Amino acid sequence: MTKKQNSKRYDLEDRTLEFAKRIRIFVAGLNKTQANIEDDKQLIRSSGSIGANYIEANEALSKKDFIMRIKICRKEAKESRYWLRLVDTAGQREVEHERETLEGEARELTHIFGSIVTKSK
Repeated sequence: MTKKQNSKRYDLEDRTLEFAKRIRIFVAGLNKTQANIEDDKQLIRSSGSIGANYIEANEALSKKDFIMRIKICRKEAKESRYWLRLVDTAGQREVEHERETLEGEARELTHIFGSIVTKSK
């Protein structure tokens, strides 16, 4: 792996970590309704799982294992987007804007991991 390819791998590790951190900050600012509390738990889990599985993919023992982990990353990114669409922002403009921004990042991560799967086959 060239230095540039290796750097991109770690950039994605950093990007997924930053996404999970931003999700946690976002969740902390939401109203604590019963629905939001449950949705927030799922959102936190799925957002953190993206990066954790990406790290596992980079340590994969085989190509098949790598592809499976990347597919899990893609699945967790899709799931994060789902939970983001469910949370109630109570009509707060700034909170809604951040939700939309995070949803866009989840969509981009889904596409990135989908592209990695396609190119890895």
